[in-house]
Amino acid sequence: MESSARRAFLTGRRAAQTPWEEFLRKLRHRARGRVFDFNAPAGSARLVPEDMADVHSARMLCQEFGIRLALDGVQHSTRMDEQAVLWVEPGLAMSRFERLSEGDTRWFVQPGCLLGDLEEAGLRQFKDIPCHLTVAAWLADREWCDWDAGHTADSGLVHASVLLNDGTQGNLGAFGEANQKPLGTARLQSLIPQLFELSTGALAGRQGGQAIWPARYRLDALTPEAGRTVNLAHLLLGHGGDLGWVEWVVLDERAPVFEQRPYSDRYFRREAGEDAATLDRQVKLMFDALGIFPDPGQSA
Repeated sequence: MESSARRAFLTGRRAAQTPWEEFLRKLRHRARGRVFDFNAPAGSARLVPEDMADVHSARMLCQEFGIRLALDGVQHSTRMDEQAVLWVEPGLAMSRFERLSEGDTRWFVQPGCLLGDLEEAGLRQFKDIPCHLTVAAWLADREWCDWDAGHTADSGLVHASVLLNDGTQGNLGAFGEANQKPLGTARLQSLIPQLFELSTGALAGRQGGQAIWPARYRLDALTPEAGRTVNLAHLLLGHGGDLGWVEWVVLDERAPVFEQRPYSDRYFRREAGEDAATLDRQVKLMFDALGIFPDPGQSA
């Protein structure tokens, strides 16, 4: 019997593609940015997007083909050798930053901007953090976003726009009596109350009183120290790339210089207890029940 491969050769038609090949074909057709195939057995590639439209297309295709969308450039990132993964690297095309207005201390920053460039521009909080990190990688890195419990405001993060697993965009910022801007999407209107309920429940309550927040995801951002305003953007601090893909942020240059903990107290030297691990699983499911993003994206 004549094989399908020989029949395709004789007739000039291509043999059927694998799902991974079809994924790459569609991605290259839709994205304006560069796509590199690593030729890994399970399927691994990198996208350097030209704009956010490329990332939106990538997310949609990852959902269609059951492929993980992972942020590239995060230190200690999970290898994910046994599953198909698309690494997305925010490059020069997504590295714009500028003051919101003359004399303002707040800056609009895209995810591909390097910390060294921000530090030179006057955001001194980054002076002791590796200058080669992109803003997206810094924001995802648990070791460089390891503030004391309730002190996430020290990050200087004012606002963040994030692409969620279902393709909706979440605009996250200050939240409370003095900030009455409604949550913009049905997804956020469902997600945020669930997170507040989790942050005030028994599991989160048992984490209280500790100087170091023990869980992977910063649920303590919803219960800040006295006198500080809740800021929903702080949920993304140290998120590992697990909860969404950050489109842009607003940073305040008045934030204090980040001080890294002694080696023995750093994130990767700590062991989360059972309650903290349960909290993390619940937060991950609330943000990404579809499993579009890594679980976890940064290894511990």
